[in-house]
Amino acid sequence: MAEVLHLTDYRRPSGRVYFERGELRRLLALYAERVALGEWRDYAIDCLNNMAAFAVFGRSGDWPVVVVAKFRAAPHRPANYAVSCGRRRILSQGRSIDEVLAVLARKQAAD
Repeated sequence: MAEVLHLTDYRRPSGRVYFERGELRRLLALYAERVALGEWRDYAIDCLNNMAAFAVFGRSGDWPVVVVAKFRAAPHRPANYAVSCGRRRILSQGRSIDEVLAVLARKQAAD
């Protein structure tokens, strides 16, 4: 009798990192609030190996005003998150998206 082989046992796991539905909902809600205030105008989502990024722009064609990144060091480890402003200035790092997005809520309250 023939033996059944599961292809998932022979495939390499994908190294791509994506934002999950709840994370995207949280990011897009924040984006909508800031668009209503006239602060943000455009966004881009990029999924790379070991990292996903949500970049927000003040004007199209500029450098991102804010980048929220989700990255994973190892395949079965929990993801880490970071919020950066400008090219290299990291505002917040943490283990949950709500934890790192809190810095943007504080920044809005201060403005």
